[in-house]
Amino acid sequence: MTEDRPYIDYENLPAPQEGFVATLFITVRSVARSRDFYSKVLGGTVVLEENPCMVKLANTWILMNPGGPPTPDKPDISVVDYEPGGTTSIFLNLRVADIDACYRLWSERGAQFVTPPIDRGAETRCYMRDPDGYLIEVGQSTGLLSGHLAAKRPEDLPG
Repeated sequence: MTEDRPYIDYENLPAPQEGFVATLFITVRSVARSRDFYSKVLGGTVVLEENPCMVKLANTWILMNPGGPPTPDKPDISVVDYEPGGTTSIFLNLRVADIDACYRLWSERGAQFVTPPIDRGAETRCYMRDPDGYLIEVGQSTGLLSGHLAAKRPEDLPG
């Protein structure tokens, strides 16, 4: 009996020869659905199909797996599904060269954006959600390139 093995792109595994690389792990309800979103909608490269799924997205990797109970290396921690709603404490930030082109292309491929790109002075940005509801910011530096910074919020000011 031969065991079916998932596809592995050994050349693109996040396995540095020295130092480290940063990856992002997300808990997903359907690996196949999320793999399709990050590879087919955003254009990433599938590095490992499953267990965990790895998609190389530009210069980083998104790792995806279902949640699960505590394990020996995290004995008091369960990995649970994200519950999307009106708040978030972490999100993926994609910096792009041409936000209008990305907005059009990713919309054509099925991305659901919260709003079209909005010029915020220092940058033009918009947000979308992945199939599990994770928030993804898509931004293009515009005014920032000439020193125009985002306005400070009142709570950031001294005093």
